[in-house]
Amino acid sequence: MALREILVVPDPVLKQVSTPVETVDDDLRVLMDDMLETMYAAPGIGLAAIQVGVAKQVIVMDLAAPDTPPEPRYFVNPEILWASDDTAPYEEGCLSVPDIYDEVERPARVKLKYLNYQGEEVIEDAEGLYAVCIQHEMDHLKGVLFIDYLSRLKRDRAVAKVKKQVRAA
Repeated sequence: MALREILVVPDPVLKQVSTPVETVDDDLRVLMDDMLETMYAAPGIGLAAIQVGVAKQVIVMDLAAPDTPPEPRYFVNPEILWASDDTAPYEEGCLSVPDIYDEVERPARVKLKYLNYQGEEVIEDAEGLYAVCIQHEMDHLKGVLFIDYLSRLKRDRAVAKVKKQVRAA
C-alpha cells in the first residue's frame, strides 16, 4: 500500500466526471487499498478516487468511531436508487477543501447499489452520517464538491483560503 497525494481546490482534475469501472480486479484493489491508507493518514472518513487523481467511480469510507476497530468500506460504481424527500442538514468538510466546514442539506435517507471489494453487488439503505458521506463522495464522481452547494461568496472565500494555505505550506 502507498500514500497518494490528495488534490485540493482549485485543481481542475476535481471537476472531472469519473468513468465506471469495468472489472473489480487486483489492480483496482491496490488502488482501493492505497486510497484507504491515504484517507486514514489525512485523516478523513471518505475518499473518492478522483481526489487522488484517478477518474474512476471508486470510493472508500470508514465511519467507525474513534478508538474502535476500523470498519473499511469500498464502493465501486455506486448508484443511488432512491432518495427520501425529507432532508437533513449536516456540517460537511472535505480532504480536497482542507479546514473548511459548512452546512449542506441532503436527502436524509438513500438506497444505494454498488460493487464491493470482491466485485459483488450490494444493495442497501443508508441514513445519518452514512447517507451524508456516501452522497458527498458520490458527488465527487460527478465533479461536484460540497462547496458547490454554498453561496458564490462562501465558495470563493473557501477556495481563496485553501490557496493561501497551499502557498504557506
